[in-house]
Amino acid sequence: MKKLIQNYQARAQREVNIRHVDVLDGVRALAVFIVAWFHIWQQSWLRPFAQVNVLGQTININFEPLVRSGYIMVDVMLLISGFLLFLPYARRMAEGGPQPNIKEFYLKRALRILPSYWLCIAIMLLGFALPRRDFVMDARLWKDLWTHLTFTHVFFFDTYVATELNVVLWTLAIEVQFYLIFPLIARMFSKQPLVTWFVMVAAGFAFRDLVVRPQVDTNMWVNQLPTFLDVYANGMLAALCYVHLARTVKHTRWTRLGGTALAFAMLFLIWQQAKMHSSSGIYAEQMRIGWHEGIRIFQARYRFQFSVYVSVFVLAAANASLAFRFFFSNRVMRLMAILSYQYYIWHQFIAANLRGAWGFPPSVSVHPNETGERPWQWLFTLCAFGFPLVLSLVLTYGFEQPIAKWGLGAWKRRKKQEAHEEHMISEGA
Repeated sequence: MKKLIQNYQARAQREVNIRHVDVLDGVRALAVFIVAWFHIWQQSWLRPFAQVNVLGQTININFEPLVRSGYIMVDVMLLISGFLLFLPYARRMAEGGPQPNIKEFYLKRALRILPSYWLCIAIMLLGFALPRRDFVMDARLWKDLWTHLTFTHVFFFDTYVATELNVVLWTLAIEVQFYLIFPLIARMFSKQPLVTWFVMVAAGFAFRDLVVRPQVDTNMWVNQLPTFLDVYANGMLAALCYVHLARTVKHTRWTRLGGTALAFAMLFLIWQQAKMHSSSGIYAEQMRIGWHEGIRIFQARYRFQFSVYVSVFVLAAANASLAFRFFFSNRVMRLMAILSYQYYIWHQFIAANLRGAWGFPPSVSVHPNETGERPWQWLFTLCAFGFPLVLSLVLTYGFEQPIAKWGLGAWKRRKKQEAHEEHMISEGA
């Protein structure tokens, strides 16, 4: 452990690395963990509340606001995606050099997303939906399957909200849709950063205010790609600011202290935002609308503000003190970030089936979550967190990474062969 800390200290004392943002490992891992906690809490109803006695004083520890509003952490995941996607362009703006290769961009995204996504759909369909007769071989099945394979399932109620496949895959549809237009947006952002940022932010506000909020039922609208454009824009702008700060700021003890203080301030604002979301039922009552509808409208209303807090937090954390950065960039956090894609895909399906179809762990009452059966709630929560983690380890290192390694290796060999052939042609000429 001592050697691990010393090695990290040696790395952390260097100037900020503009090719790898160490704290993003932990931020991404925690975002996925909190989303998973929200979905598991929906099944267990286990309140994340405890009382601790310190020096004769009772201290209440209550994470319930964070868990009840865990769905907002999807916005954090998408913001980080925008940050990391634009980081190579931000480096090019600072250092010069050629534009990032678009073919290579799409290849890496495809190798990262598609194999595991296709595997998940195949397992959902052949292993569960068809054997359970959730639907038979009819038009509804083909529509659900076809829209998922084309990442258009978020456009239809029966393939998005009421899908018989994995409901959390809606997030991947948004990501892939953004990937398709990203090279164009990145080029525009590189030439006119503030103008492009403003247009993306305005588009996000316009869609939410003019399209989403007037709907009687916003369920199909609140999480479409246009509602996230300002989230992606803030991530891209944060990447640009990150590279600028890395090249211009010479860190001292005071700059690190300032970064740490600002990071804690943003965490406080994020916590306040979570508390507001967790009490959005009051907003629903005031607006005389349904509870779920109130949550969605509230989320749309504060999405930009929340993404600003997260963007500033990422910038501050990346320039914070050693101890603060170590919390977000240690070996455990890096491992969880590596596993995060598989974990996100599988956690909700496993949690829902543990309580539903599989009935595990066994309980005394029929509805142990409703009766507050504490031993069951704790054991269920541990299983719902642990089983997806084991599956993620197997799929990441036994499926996802070998395919990605093979695909990138084939791409590099092809590029090398093309370069060799071009060289031979030029020599012959």
